[in-house]
Amino acid sequence: MRRTTFSRLVRFGLYVCGIWPYLPSTVMFRLYWIIALSTAQVFQYRYVVMNFHVDDFSEYMDGVSCAMTSSLLYIKLVILWFYQRIFYDLVQMMSADWKDCISSRCSSRVMIDGANLARRASKWIVGMYVGSVTFYSLGVLAGNANSPETLEPYARDLILKMELPFNISTNFIYTTVQSVQFYYLLFIVACGITTINSLLVTLIIHVCGQIDILRESLTKISKCSADSMDEITLRSLIIKHQRIIIFAENIETLFTYIAFMMLLSDTLIICCLGFIIVTSLNSPNAAPILVKSLLYYFSMNAEAFIYCFCGEHLSAKSKMIGNAAYDSLWYDFSAKESRTILFLIIRSQKRLTITSGKILDLSLERFTSVVKASLSYISVLLAMY
Repeated sequence: MRRTTFSRLVRFGLYVCGIWPYLPSTVMFRLYWIIALSTAQVFQYRYVVMNFHVDDFSEYMDGVSCAMTSSLLYIKLVILWFYQRIFYDLVQMMSADWKDCISSRCSSRVMIDGANLARRASKWIVGMYVGSVTFYSLGVLAGNANSPETLEPYARDLILKMELPFNISTNFIYTTVQSVQFYYLLFIVACGITTINSLLVTLIIHVCGQIDILRESLTKISKCSADSMDEITLRSLIIKHQRIIIFAENIETLFTYIAFMMLLSDTLIICCLGFIIVTSLNSPNAAPILVKSLLYYFSMNAEAFIYCFCGEHLSAKSKMIGNAAYDSLWYDFSAKESRTILFLIIRSQKRLTITSGKILDLSLERFTSVVKASLSYISVLLAMY
């Protein structure tokens, strides 16, 4: 039987990203990520600054979107490293929940189903971003092959738009740079993004599973007579509810600023990619551009959707606690016990949610706002260029 909600893929990613707390290799992995991301960011933003007045604006937007994607990953990692202690508390609480579920058959079923769902979701997220990187690279290579003007190495497009401190004068240098950039995209950017997104999904699935267990316990109480209801059972339910609240608040602390930066940057990245896709439709080189941009565009939309859906799902689940408590036979209990249930109902009216920078709740409505804003920016750019 599985004894953890984390899939092996997510655990390995957390180890490599230096997020898993208190490992001897954590400092080494963090240094590796800092050097790799910082080096790539320097060359990417050199391109952004030095090619501001480039004639092909869609190419410039391509460079901006890739640079912002790497910057967002950098910010995510730094925030998670800073809140290492909170993540450690979450891991400890998850381990305690798995120990508690051994005594209950119903709890075991809910948690095993949640672990299987988390594993499938992480595989889906990884597959989407690996496909995005692969098609993006293939689109660049196809664009070079279709253009007779790029026979010389220095005239060929790189996978990532970078202003390098040396000239690409030979095929060997070009191939080496392309290989390093593909490695960077696949094993740095894609690995980091999928690990962090899968981490959020895993934590949300776990806490929602605990909410389902609490609801089932409240349902069982409603089927019992008032005499068979003891204070120990009621106290365990209150403790369970408090643990769920603390767990959700820790997720909020861990991801609120990540969500804030994600909404800002993803809105601009989606805008840039949408502009590239729309302007490429009338271009003779449309096929390679669409190959490299379409899945990238959908991946960035999917990232915003994942965060917003997690916030919506957590809010909806938290409301169900109050409904389950209200549907119980609280009015048949003693005055002390019924007051306790009423307090639980009142506390459940304050929704558990994930916010963006402690300002806006993440919800499906927020996702539609991101899509609408990005489309508005695309229309402005099309009118200007």
